[in-house]
Amino acid sequence: MSRAYYLFGWGFVAICGALLLGAAPKAGIRRVRDGESYRPATAGGQTAEEWFRRARPYCNAVEVRVLQRQTAPPATTAGAGYHAACFALAGQIDEARRIIDGLTPNERYRAAGIVFDVGHPVADAGDDRSAAPIMELVIDYWPNHYMALYHAGMAEYMLGQRDLATKNLTAFLRLYHENDGWRANGITVLERLRSETPADLRRPAEPR
Repeated sequence: MSRAYYLFGWGFVAICGALLLGAAPKAGIRRVRDGESYRPATAGGQTAEEWFRRARPYCNAVEVRVLQRQTAPPATTAGAGYHAACFALAGQIDEARRIIDGLTPNERYRAAGIVFDVGHPVADAGDDRSAAPIMELVIDYWPNHYMALYHAGMAEYMLGQRDLATKNLTAFLRLYHENDGWRANGITVLERLRSETPADLRRPAEPR
């Protein structure tokens, strides 16, 4: 092989390598070392749902602040709703409330509805300690959200928070009149709460 071909070949390899490095995607969310500083990334052209799908693994008490510093959700009502939901999942209810309070009053219930949708599987899974404050947050902004009232009441019943459980299940039954398992459970637990005999703390079977 002549020297000219040799130099040409290695030059071609170098150019290809540079092109590949330039095209490598940059992750919007990454784990960082302690003490590292950087400017937060923006959401770019993502929808709020796309942002949350990427952010969801970081919505925990350890990593949610890292997420907060690195990437911002879209500046929309839905973006704020998913942002608040992420903090709510991490148990940081005050921060979730601060995000929702930053919206105009007629947008807050919509953001709270997103928090409910995200928190609903937590309630269905029986994680009462996490579900109760999430559902209370939803009720604060959407007082007649009957399913938030139901899940809040059930979680509070299991946690022994009798007054809150009674209040929320009473409101649920006032709003929800379908003759189904949800209403039957509400009636059963409310009767236990109002009974003078020791309450049966078993959770009623969830309707299917």
